[in-house]
Amino acid sequence: MESGAICVHSNMVEDKENVANGEQVSKKGAKKLAKAAKKAEQKAETATAIAANNAAGDSAEDSALGRYGLSEMIQSKDKRSERNFVAVHELSSHLEKGLLWVRGRVHTSRSKGKQCFLILRQQSSTVQCILAVGDIISKQMVKFAGNIPKESIIDIQAKPVSVPNKIESCTEQTLELCVEQIFVISQAKAQLPLQIEDASRPENADDDGLNIRVNQDTRLDNRVLDLRTPANQAIFRLEAGVCRLFRDILTEQGFTEIHTPKIISAASEGGANVFTVSYFKDSAYLAQSPQLYKQMAIAADFDKVYTVGAVFRAEDSNTHRHLTEFVGLDLEMAFKYHYHEVLHTIGNTFTAIFKGLRDNYSREIESVGQQYKVDAFKFLEPPLILQFSEGVAMLREAGVETGDEEDLSTPNEKLLGRLVKAKYDTDFYILDKFPLAIRPFYTMPDPSNSTYSNSYDMFMRGEEILSGAQRIHDPEYLIERAKHHGIDTTKIAAYIESFRYGCPPHAGGGIGMERVVMLYLGLDNIRKTSMFPRDPKRLTP
Repeated sequence: MESGAICVHSNMVEDKENVANGEQVSKKGAKKLAKAAKKAEQKAETATAIAANNAAGDSAEDSALGRYGLSEMIQSKDKRSERNFVAVHELSSHLEKGLLWVRGRVHTSRSKGKQCFLILRQQSSTVQCILAVGDIISKQMVKFAGNIPKESIIDIQAKPVSVPNKIESCTEQTLELCVEQIFVISQAKAQLPLQIEDASRPENADDDGLNIRVNQDTRLDNRVLDLRTPANQAIFRLEAGVCRLFRDILTEQGFTEIHTPKIISAASEGGANVFTVSYFKDSAYLAQSPQLYKQMAIAADFDKVYTVGAVFRAEDSNTHRHLTEFVGLDLEMAFKYHYHEVLHTIGNTFTAIFKGLRDNYSREIESVGQQYKVDAFKFLEPPLILQFSEGVAMLREAGVETGDEEDLSTPNEKLLGRLVKAKYDTDFYILDKFPLAIRPFYTMPDPSNSTYSNSYDMFMRGEEILSGAQRIHDPEYLIERAKHHGIDTTKIAAYIESFRYGCPPHAGGGIGMERVVMLYLGLDNIRKTSMFPRDPKRLTP
């Protein structure tokens, strides 16, 4: 007798003993007890039958042995070159062509009778897989497939077949994979700190029913899982596209890529917003920008240079757009007579990047749009250029009180962006001739009005994404301006000295890559576009 049946029997004996001992039980109560006892007995019999059936099934001969299971750890013992692996997004071209292999993650799985439906995810692509008991698939194999933990990596051998109705839950909607072999390559923990379905849920979805949200800290604490969502896969592929376009566009224009040091002897831009590090028996700083080295490269006759690398800012800013470490896309170039030669080059580079993203990354933009509200980015060709004083006038017309030499606050930047969008229908514009007082020491003053400078910022959706200027290339004038800003010139002696051997007039700018991607997609937080973000409160993972 099974344990459940023993339990029911002992309860019945106990009930009879209670009656024999003279306990008063009403007719209604006795009827109720008898009904409960019968129900418990039936339940125990059912449990016994299921257990016996399972035992019989498990002990039955498994016709699929060797076609499924946990794979041994891959230690590069075998090459398995006979296995023809196909990417999920390429499966449609392999319809009705026989068996193939696919590697991916278990996104979801559910067993239903003698079938198991499994969704296989490969980066941003998903496909439905089916296992049904038959000549090749055993009951044990179906049970095994249904119990594979989510996010486990599996290899399957399967045949792609067309389906009569679209599979709306997958990116591959016109086909499914009929599985013949399935092996677990790397098994995930059964309990995950977040579910990919929850982390992928659209932000603007209706709040009806179960709608679990994953907050930002949970995402960032478990970033490896969070990065698997289709939107994140798309964001960082698009980010790679920004870097590739930046490099390709400038290389075609004769620019040379350089690499600059990140450990430096003096603050790149003056001020206190630098990280100090121990450097043997002395102190050094993490570079706020590659500025000084870009200029030295120009003085060394490289003419046009760019660099892609880490930039560090010790700013205690916990805002939606600040990081303490980000990727800088910097460029510098010599010009003949006017810094606008450089300004137009940079502006046109942005236009080319925007066009490249629009034309070559539409799939990624669409994937991001499935989770976040993405408005198409608008830009003019050639880009809109406004004077700083014109921007101030537009703000004043809108009722904002701001000084002629006052830098734009974040709210004023955003407001000006909305005003520009309403008037010129563009999300990208350039603001030229900033006040000299709010720019770095190496910025060339405006020769016609010393209140202003030959400097510019560029904006996307009302937020600054580039700051640049003509640099001072005369050593004596550079020393004068450095002293004015309270900079110890002995610490930048090599920089100043590089201009004593003749240096062409030049200008450039620095771009925050994460900001460009955030604003192009219209996202609300820069941490969404930094793979492993660093801010004043986050140093891990």
